Amino acid sequence: MKRALARTEELEKATRKEKQAVRVWTTDPDARVMKMGDGGLRPAYNVQFSSDTGSQAVVGVAVNAAGNDQGELVPMVEQIEERYGIVPVETLVDGGYNGHSNLDALEGRTTVITPVPQPKDATVDPYRPKGTDSPAVALWRRRMKTASAKRIDKERAATAECVNAPARNRGLLRFLVRGLDKVKAVALWYALAHNMSRMIAYDMLGEAAA
Repeated sequence: MKRALARTEELEKATRKEKQAVRVWTTDPDARVMKMGDGGLRPAYNVQFSSDTGSQAVVGVAVNAAGNDQGELVPMVEQIEERYGIVPVETLVDGGYNGHSNLDALEGRTTVITPVPQPKDATVDPYRPKGTDSPAVALWRRRMKTASAKRIDKERAATAECVNAPARNRGLLRFLVRGLDKVKAVALWYALAHNMSRMIAYDMLGEAAA
């Protein structure tokens, strides 16, 4: 209970500007109470898998208790750079990562492919740069209007989602451990097992081709 109270105070200070309601679970203070797809509230962790679209191998893993993905793109790109010594030429992500600060931070390092939000006003062209846009954001809007960027964006369902979906099918629906470090260990074990399955699949394809 003391840990939960201390964690609540810590989160309230961190989210004071956003005026968000803070909920902490007493049985696992590291977790955050998040709204689920069914509308319910449950303690949860935010697990991030970054994958190579060609091989569908997991190349980056992150676990935190953030309620959204806005702050996860830059750390993941930096993790990939630290692991492999290179930055992806292109980074394909869904609309949860298209925060303007992410686009500014990654400009010149990797080409971010992420959908432009559709405005409520149907007469507004979402791909036309706004006066308040930074150079990186304006470039992103123009980029996402091109046929090539739209084609790449459509590939996400057949690439990245093919890594996320098996996680659920294999039973990674809930964690049977408590604490951020243990949850991250489970996520890393899953990534290793997934990558081994991809290696086996490639070996089988090689043998079939031979």
